Amino acid sequence: MCRWLTYSGRPIYLEKLLFEPENSLIQQSLHARKARVATNGDGFGLGWYGEREMPGTYHETLPAWNDRNLKSLSHQLQASLFFAHVRASTGTATSRANCHPFTHGRWLFMHNGQIGGYDRIRRALEQLIPDELYHCRQGTTDSELFFYLLFHHGLDDDPAAALAATTRTVLEIMAAHDVAEPFRMTASLSDGKRTFAVRFATDPEPPSLYYGCEPDGLIIVSEPLDQIADHWHRVPAGHLLTVEGPCRVALSPFGAS
Repeated sequence: MCRWLTYSGRPIYLEKLLFEPENSLIQQSLHARKARVATNGDGFGLGWYGEREMPGTYHETLPAWNDRNLKSLSHQLQASLFFAHVRASTGTATSRANCHPFTHGRWLFMHNGQIGGYDRIRRALEQLIPDELYHCRQGTTDSELFFYLLFHHGLDDDPAAALAATTRTVLEIMAAHDVAEPFRMTASLSDGKRTFAVRFATDPEPPSLYYGCEPDGLIIVSEPLDQIADHWHRVPAGHLLTVEGPCRVALSPFGAS
């Protein structure tokens, strides 16, 4: 499965987290330590908030460790809130349209995991995408589909409630189609001011997710960037992490069940 990282805090150059740590996200793209799949080489993406309200993005189908543009960009780009994602496909094509993070308006979204029985319920879920947004869907992943379903459930008004309601909708459609495979996910969502991260699964094996507060700000990541244990806190399964400022973190049960 994929690996991802969210940072919120004082402006830093992206390379500080993407390349410099012992277990940086680029290192995880080659040798993930806490994933079912060790190599995440099916493309990567960046999203960041700069001087404008809308976020910038960069996507590429090359493995993250093999893209010189990523090295150069992360050396030059500085941001106070950014997303980074390295992809391990769960069956959909390797293309820029399928690389995270996904964006619409001021929102960024990225995901790790899989909706059980996606091939069987994809059509039923796609019918719930608001008509005015359907043309915005560019790829074929369950991740992007989940993102656009958030708008169906009032993302702009209440992001936490939209995450929970969308998850419930997926579970209801899985049940209606007798899908037995699990739904597992970690996901991160931001409008440039608030950030939300969730860890959830319908079985006892949710993907890993951690957060740590450092002098510069808060890091949320699929796996720790170093082996210093007291830096990192595991997000409990079935919980939502809400960030509304540097290291201002609230952890609450994820009301999707």
